[in-house]
Amino acid sequence: MTVSRRRAVAVKIHCPVSALTLDALLNGDGDAVEHDPAAAAMLAVIRADNPLGDFKLYKGVCEISPGWESFQPGPDAEPTMGSAGERALSPTAIITTYADADADLAPALEALMAAHPWETPVIELSEVQLLER
Repeated sequence: MTVSRRRAVAVKIHCPVSALTLDALLNGDGDAVEHDPAAAAMLAVIRADNPLGDFKLYKGVCEISPGWESFQPGPDAEPTMGSAGERALSPTAIITTYADADADLAPALEALMAAHPWETPVIELSEVQLLER
């Protein structure tokens, strides 16, 4: 078998979800994110006609991990949840997808930013190499 490498960009989205969605995920119900408004919006962008999650034979490829995000809004913040000056803990789905390193990601990234409900979205971009057969 021949193994090659493909340059790609990993897009890791920290997306708030309801406590019920997080509980369902932790209990093995992966479909719960489909019914959560914020997570469903992120997945809709990944599944749209763009380079995100494009593995040629497969489309809309992503990984979904349950978690929590801790933060403390500053005095000038207008947080989606929590209050200025008080630590908050947000149930979160971490959605990771990939795109070809040479793809034009700008429209898809703009769509993610527009759909994300946080005042300051946490969306990470990392250059990676993916193995292919």
